[in-house]
Amino acid sequence: MFRRMDTKKQADLQMLLVTLLWGSSYLFMKEGLGSIQEINLIALRFGFAFLLLGILFYKKWSYVTVRLVGQGFILGAVLFMAFVFITYGVKRTSTSQAGFLISLSVVFVPLFTSLWGRKLPSRKMAGCIMLAVIGISLLTLDQSLSIGSGDLLCILGAMMYAVYIIVSGVMVRKGDAIVLSILQLGFAGGIAFIFSLLFEQPKLPNSSEAWIAVMGLTILCSAVAYTIQILAQRHMTSTRAGLIFSLEPVFAAGFAFIFYGERLPWNGFIGACLILSGVLLTEITPRLPQRFRKHKHTEQIGVEINLSEGSST
Repeated sequence: MFRRMDTKKQADLQMLLVTLLWGSSYLFMKEGLGSIQEINLIALRFGFAFLLLGILFYKKWSYVTVRLVGQGFILGAVLFMAFVFITYGVKRTSTSQAGFLISLSVVFVPLFTSLWGRKLPSRKMAGCIMLAVIGISLLTLDQSLSIGSGDLLCILGAMMYAVYIIVSGVMVRKGDAIVLSILQLGFAGGIAFIFSLLFEQPKLPNSSEAWIAVMGLTILCSAVAYTIQILAQRHMTSTRAGLIFSLEPVFAAGFAFIFYGERLPWNGFIGACLILSGVLLTEITPRLPQRFRKHKHTEQIGVEINLSEGSST
């Protein structure tokens, strides 16, 4: 029992570290995009991460199976699509704003799960979506009530990343997690390289700043983060993982303030708080006293107490 609790706590701490690293990724992307094209940057990031992990864990190649290759391709393709939207979006909006918009993936996870199960979202979920929509409006809409292209791309990236969280949560339950992590990075980098050849002029970084950005994305935000994430997610639900991921925009905004001096205007700050509230409330369910729950159940009042999947941990 105690060992299981320790494992759960360790997984939570690992996922928190992953979230911190991903919060820093917006800085590295912003810096790298100053001299490297978008898909080229994705190819370098995931391609180098694949080579690094493939060398470090070379003994793991004997565990590769056809099923793992198939799963790695699916995860890599979804990851590539998510980061196409994210990378193009980050280039066209502020670092802190991108962080809050991409955090909407946590709201999309239970929403997509409900739609997949052909069930209407709960009243709590509908309220969270409403908070997020109001927050997006305050954060992104200008005086002409139009949303910037970068903000829209970040929202689309959040939707695709929600799909990635759901799919990876299913696939990491069986098989070697490290092998799956390596394969997904390899496929994501390979697909990005092909598209970069078709639509861009791929090249290596040509300055020390660009190399630092690429290596930061490669080592910290890809090789380390995705390996730890896929290991930790074996010991938690996708819902619990999403709750911890909700801290990513806070880290991103903190890094943006420290290194770029970015400050959100008053309406953007309120919008960011509403988005974060919607994200957190998506995963947090208030607990009622047991006697009150029994009383409600006995009277058959139509109040559903939706206990979170991760409440036992």
